[in-house]
Amino acid sequence: MKISGLQKLTLLDYPGKVACTVFTGGCNLRCPFCHNASLVVEPKNYEILSEVDFFTFLNKRRGILDGVCVTGGEPLLQLDLADFLKRIKALGYLVKLDTNGSFPDQLKALAAQGLIDYVAMDVKSSPERYAEAVGMPDFYLSKVRESIDFLLTGSMDYEFRTTVVKGLHNADILRDTAKVIVGAKRYFLQKFVDSGNLLGNGIAAFSDNEMKSFLDVVSPYVKTAALRGL
Repeated sequence: MKISGLQKLTLLDYPGKVACTVFTGGCNLRCPFCHNASLVVEPKNYEILSEVDFFTFLNKRRGILDGVCVTGGEPLLQLDLADFLKRIKALGYLVKLDTNGSFPDQLKALAAQGLIDYVAMDVKSSPERYAEAVGMPDFYLSKVRESIDFLLTGSMDYEFRTTVVKGLHNADILRDTAKVIVGAKRYFLQKFVDSGNLLGNGIAAFSDNEMKSFLDVVSPYVKTAALRGL
């Protein structure tokens, strides 16, 4: 397992839990607003944390941390992810997985093995604007829809989330995005934050008031909707 970064403590990434966050390198998408651009396109340039060092850290944090968040990049690209998660679960930790939903077979397999406790899936945009939002002109939604449908069955805890960006989103687009996940347990609209390490140019955030107006637009379609990053 290639670990490209470790945040040793987070109170935000895993809702209601004290956790650490593991970053994996590489992604199949090229979202222009991605805040981990170098990690996505040049993962080899990131210092790799050894599994030995990581699990030494986890052993020392038993009783302090509740869980481990695994993010990226896209973690489901890692061929040995299942074995990695088995070792985490064996220590008694909860696991939260962040994913873009492109690999439903791998997602279902991990869930069937009881290796993930919470999934946060990015839903980038409405069906008509998805390819633009992920920076892939020939992107097809079928795999993403399969992942959405799996999570909507409620077989495990989950959330959907959309990072809202000027030029890529508006009220109509967000309404159509929410319709794709109608009935979802949780949906978060995340305010874009410029990390200074983006894949695209000319990216900007909406105001807090605009974000609040978007929340009103999507709320009727899901059970719970909320804003992040304000």
